[in-house]
Amino acid sequence: MPERPYRNRTEAGRALAEKLTEYAGRTDVVVLALPRGGVPVAYEVARSLDAPLDVFLVRKLGVPGHEELALGAIATGGVRLLNHGVVRSFEVTPRVIDEVTASEQAELERRARVYRGDRPPPEVRGKTVILIDDGLATGASMRAAIAALRQGEPARIVVAVPIASPSICDEFRDEVDEVVCARTPDPFYAVGMWYDDFSQTSDDEVRDLLQRAGDGHPAAHGATGAPR
Repeated sequence: MPERPYRNRTEAGRALAEKLTEYAGRTDVVVLALPRGGVPVAYEVARSLDAPLDVFLVRKLGVPGHEELALGAIATGGVRLLNHGVVRSFEVTPRVIDEVTASEQAELERRARVYRGDRPPPEVRGKTVILIDDGLATGASMRAAIAALRQGEPARIVVAVPIASPSICDEFRDEVDEVVCARTPDPFYAVGMWYDDFSQTSDDEVRDLLQRAGDGHPAAHGATGAPR
């Protein structure tokens, strides 16, 4: 019998949390979400595990005219990763790559101000970081997040998603300490195919969930320091 889609990201987050119970109640665990869609998922995980929640900012670099295709991604800390196969296939010039990067960097900085305000990024050094998105298709954004996160010297990186392509889920097993993909349907098609409601998460919703998580877990707002 085919798997049914998740109703929404909240249900997906609760399903993912069930796969991460070994991390519940641990003081060394930090949950980081890739905004915006990863935040409602991660909120449910952080609440279930009684762990602090924050965002880790990443932006996909879309091919001009084919923005759904990632030519790469950027992340907090000045990290930029390129998908050289896509760059070659679409003959994207270095000038265009730099223009797309500049535009997405501006959006990344805007989101940092909107979501975090004056609050510093979470301290990850020596922590077990559970990095969450609402799904994995190409993995471009997640790879950029991992590269940036390593600069903060976490003890362990766990990539966790409710839905993923089987092949991409397997690829990440060689890149981080643990990968948790709650579902890996085959054929996969696209992340949005596996949600009844895959509407865009708003900035207001992200802010609200981060505030609610912080109110219930002061460590989410009390961390000092930042990945370098």
